[in-house]
Amino acid sequence: MFSSPCNPTGSVYSKSELEGLAKVFEKHPDVYILSDEIYEYINFVDKHESIAQFSSIKDRVIIINGWSKGYAMTGWRLGYSASNTEIATACDKLQGQITSGTSSITQRAGIAAYEGSLDSVTEMRNAFKKRRDIVYKLLKEIDGVKVNLPDGAFYFFPDVTHYFGKSYNGKTINDADELSIYLLEEAHVSTVGGDSFGDKKSIRMSYAASEEKLVEAMARIKAALGKLK
Repeated sequence: MFSSPCNPTGSVYSKSELEGLAKVFEKHPDVYILSDEIYEYINFVDKHESIAQFSSIKDRVIIINGWSKGYAMTGWRLGYSASNTEIATACDKLQGQITSGTSSITQRAGIAAYEGSLDSVTEMRNAFKKRRDIVYKLLKEIDGVKVNLPDGAFYFFPDVTHYFGKSYNGKTINDADELSIYLLEEAHVSTVGGDSFGDKKSIRMSYAASEEKLVEAMARIKAALGKLK
């Protein structure tokens, strides 16, 4: 199971990297691949590449996608999967016992989004790229924060171990989760501790906000981190 573009790191697999993974999977015919591709259209490097494009493993790939990210329809909770007929039929049986289905209004909106022009999607992606560049520049100016430039999605996942063991107002930061709580209480900025994603060294930051709010948030984070000694 993996995602590309990835939450929380924003990393994007290239076609050659996916081809390398496919060659490994070819040696393990009992392994199925669950590919989360919901950030398909928020990709800053090239066209989207799916691991399902390789015929040798295509029948073992289950794609998960939806309208929440690329079409900014998050609250409508509309998604889909793509797989071979056997798996799709099994998923249909399972889904049928859980819910009677997404509302007809949401389904119609999804059809309109899927069949319409991608102009608005491209405009949104360009806006995210601009926000990414702004936040990246500001994060690089904060001493001790180790951050890479993500290729997709709308997250940063910086290494913040520099601040572990540091204190302010009698409170010592021991891990990323505690740093996230500290930033919430001291800077009033919400982040997510990396432990939620299997990495205790990092915190996740989303830049799905206006440029003005992002600049303000980065200023608050920088000031709050500067208080830790």
